Amino acid sequence: MSALATSRTGMVTSPHRLASEAGLDILRAGGNAIEAAIAVGATLAVTYPHFTGLGGDAFWIVGDRHGNARALSGIGQAAAALPDYGDAIPTRGPASALTSAATVDTWDRAFAISRDQWGGRLGWSRLFERAIALAEDGFPVTPSQRFWQAFRAAELADWPGFADVFLPDGRLPEAGDRLRQPALARSLERIARFGAREFYEGELAARIAAGLQAAGSPLTRDDLARTAARDEAPLRVPYRGGELLSLAPPTQGVTTLQILGILDRFDVAAIPEGSADYYHLLVEAVKQAFIERNRHVADPEFAAVPVDAMLAPDRLATLAARIDPQCAQPWPHVYQHGDTVYLSAVDAEGRCVSVLQTVYFDWGSGVVAGDTGILWHNRGAAFSADPTHHNAIQPRKRPFHTLNPGMYLRDGKPRLRYGTQGADGQPQTLAAVLTRLIDYGMNPLQALARPRFLLGRTFSDSRDSLKIEADAGADVIAALSTRGHEVSPIDTQSPLAGHPGAIALYDGGTIAGAHDPRSDGIAMGL
Repeated sequence: MSALATSRTGMVTSPHRLASEAGLDILRAGGNAIEAAIAVGATLAVTYPHFTGLGGDAFWIVGDRHGNARALSGIGQAAAALPDYGDAIPTRGPASALTSAATVDTWDRAFAISRDQWGGRLGWSRLFERAIALAEDGFPVTPSQRFWQAFRAAELADWPGFADVFLPDGRLPEAGDRLRQPALARSLERIARFGAREFYEGELAARIAAGLQAAGSPLTRDDLARTAARDEAPLRVPYRGGELLSLAPPTQGVTTLQILGILDRFDVAAIPEGSADYYHLLVEAVKQAFIERNRHVADPEFAAVPVDAMLAPDRLATLAARIDPQCAQPWPHVYQHGDTVYLSAVDAEGRCVSVLQTVYFDWGSGVVAGDTGILWHNRGAAFSADPTHHNAIQPRKRPFHTLNPGMYLRDGKPRLRYGTQGADGQPQTLAAVLTRLIDYGMNPLQALARPRFLLGRTFSDSRDSLKIEADAGADVIAALSTRGHEVSPIDTQSPLAGHPGAIALYDGGTIAGAHDPRSDGIAMGL
């Protein structure tokens, strides 16, 4: 069970205890928030392989105590030479491993900020020591990993190289069994020794490309060499006297900001938290923003994405006015899948980071790149095979991404850092968590533990219904049904409701953080 962590000198949160411990060790050694977050991210690439890894993408918001913030958008681009995918892009296997991976390059760019602007004192290789040791010596398999491996058991035999890494002795590991990844340890050692570009331009890059091509992926060594994360200004929208920050397209950061911008037009605090009125308002705001997202969001280098117009006050007011307080708007719309990890760190100087890393679907493409131990993601499956679609697959294009970690500033200071896994569920989960943190004044653990909802399909329910946790109450569920929502109750504290984390900074300097009690995670303070 997750607990509320408090401190006045530093904090980390992640979905795995060993990863949080790795970040805390860095803070304890005098490292800053960026250095701690790299250590956490590298450790998660070992200990949470079903949701993140070196062969995936990542997104950062980096902020100092004065509110200066920047966004690192790490999205691998499609291969320069693509096969004809016909009417559909595969979601698994080598043909789905069609975009390069930018997680490692986000670490490199964040480390440069730490070194050049934050006076970072720890060396690059120091940040990988815990991850390398855990890959070499092993770690206990988590219940989450065991669940997702068992859930995909019928597919695993078809995934090139997967069994050699994740099926020791030819069997599914049980929760608690020790999993060793010596090939991944060697790959991490090369990154630690030669730097991040070893992954894209060095001997490791050559082995990655050879392994992927041998499996049948269209990615080449040149595609890896062209991979670079973007250093961008974050998107911003006002909320309750402060400012919410997120990432630009092709992420759905603009969608989370639209939802909260719509809610800013309502007196949320006057609505009883957890009531049918509360859930109805949030769900209807989500619908308005999702319609806009599905119409516009794609790689802005290939399609016009009217971000400024989407976040303009008059547009947000128009969307808010479309919400009927007593009647649900008809649904469905296309659902986006995906699994991810959220991590965050705050240091003694008030500097902070908010990060999401992903391999898209649980276990990504399922393809391990040759002898590297690196599982490759399948984010390219988010492209459309329709050539007229704004997110149509094209060479060197970046796919639409659901990931959008965030930060909330008030009085010029970063007050909240937050994010979650869950694809389409990410903006929905964040709407619930943020209103509880900001409008209702809850602490992070309280906000994360309260009942949540998910509009759309899940792996076990293909209906585009409103899933809501049972502890929202039978009366609330009945009231939502009378307003026209097709409600499907799910278990209390269901993992379908997302695995967010949050760290808050309060007046007086107290830091409080938590990771979702639905996850394996934990926040730790110095």
